[in-house]
Amino acid sequence: MPDLEIRPARPDDVTAILEVLGAALGETPLLKRTPELWGWKHESNPFGRSIVLLAWFGDRIAGVRALMRWDLLTAHGHRVQCVRPVDTATHPDFERRGVFKSLTLEAVDLAKDSGINLIFNTPNPRSGAGYLSMGWREVGAIGAMVRPRIGAAVPGGGDEAPAIDKVAPGLNGFRPIEKPDRPPRGLRTPRTEEYQRWRFGSHPTVRYGSIPEGNGAAMVRVGVRAGRTELVLSDLLGGAGRRAVARAGAINRGAYLAGFFSKGSPERAAAVKGGMFPVPFVKTLQLVALPLTELDTDPFDLRSWDIATSDLELL
Repeated sequence: MPDLEIRPARPDDVTAILEVLGAALGETPLLKRTPELWGWKHESNPFGRSIVLLAWFGDRIAGVRALMRWDLLTAHGHRVQCVRPVDTATHPDFERRGVFKSLTLEAVDLAKDSGINLIFNTPNPRSGAGYLSMGWREVGAIGAMVRPRIGAAVPGGGDEAPAIDKVAPGLNGFRPIEKPDRPPRGLRTPRTEEYQRWRFGSHPTVRYGSIPEGNGAAMVRVGVRAGRTELVLSDLLGGAGRRAVARAGAINRGAYLAGFFSKGSPERAAAVKGGMFPVPFVKTLQLVALPLTELDTDPFDLRSWDIATSDLELL
């Protein structure tokens, strides 16, 4: 058996990378692992190109480790350069050979050398223990807010999401919000026009719609969870509030409107006033973090984070 070799990915590795991800993680109609989606995440990202490492055994790729760049602002206005582990997998033929750990430790060293301040992600239970064993710490559990719909809902075809026009008729198409973002209350993604165009306007597999309110808008998409169609409130931009949330709930033909905003944020208050409520005891994700430098905030306190659904999911 040849030795494990780790090296940076090259552009011509993308097809083989997607084959490894597909073999290890599978895919759904909502999440199709295409070259276009890979390029959107790792090459067109306004925060910069991702750090991508590959593990090789001989002439085969045994594992993939991608650290996607992501900037955050603190409540003091300081910029925190981050990466978030995504698209990470070990090919089933090479499991239990230390591929995940070797790739991760090398990627962390490379991130440090690149001036990264913080790593954060929301791992699944299987990989979560691995991260904790390598120094990551739990920040807190992410809950869910919902507004159920009374009456029959548009059915989902397995994992296939219905068209957004069918689930939420009357939506506007995406347009960037020119109004500057509000000051951050904690670690918050800077919602610049460039970010909005990338995040909501150019996603290759998911279509977003908007519900205007004043100078802002609610951004929504369609999803399928446990066979039920949902309308996801991804973000509230430019001061959009209660009326936009209420409108989303009123036009929704899915089983419910779902989303998340940090406690204490004006968006969370608007969601509650618009008819959404936190679901008791339901935790959808676990946020973990690994600081690489000193920060002016405590990244292990969930109250130090000012985030929304759009920060947690990459659909």
